[in-house]
Amino acid sequence: MKLNQLLMICGVAAALMLSAGTVSAQNDNNGPGGGPGGFGRGNFDPAQFQQRMMDNYREQLGFTNDTDWNAVQPLIQKVTDARRDIGFGGGMGRMFGRNRGGNNGDNTNGGGRRGGFGPQPSPEAEALQKAIDDNSPVPQIKAALAKYQASQKAKQAKLVQAQEALRKVLTVKQEAQATLLGLLQ
Repeated sequence: MKLNQLLMICGVAAALMLSAGTVSAQNDNNGPGGGPGGFGRGNFDPAQFQQRMMDNYREQLGFTNDTDWNAVQPLIQKVTDARRDIGFGGGMGRMFGRNRGGNNGDNTNGGGRRGGFGPQPSPEAEALQKAIDDNSPVPQIKAALAKYQASQKAKQAKLVQAQEALRKVLTVKQEAQATLLGLLQ
């Protein structure tokens, strides 16, 4: 199960990176920073990316009626937010460009964000990483680890709750498609 979650997170991250380059290349042809080749962040608009994701979910789940979609879309949003919080709320930052040790608490790379995407790491994740980076005594690391694990369990419970709320409003076919899309487990 953890392997599936890790693969899902890596897939979302890859899609975000590819989309950033594609959107940047489409919107600005003035060289690096958003020009040909899609280098840099350019004109990447997270809201536009979010809208495309929601449009894709709508299409894949077969919602053609605006009224039905408007009732389901907030439930899908809750699931995607909870998934993001679990996946990027902590340890995944190391894989996506956060500084390794020696930064003395100076988060100059996007205000502590990993390469500029995802939410800020949770305070529990930051405290655990600081304990590791500072080579803290084992009891201090264990305490930070316990707090981090408790926060992850709470986030997992929030995800399960959001998924169950979504599952209740979907047809069996839509539930199957939502499972294939990674919205449901």
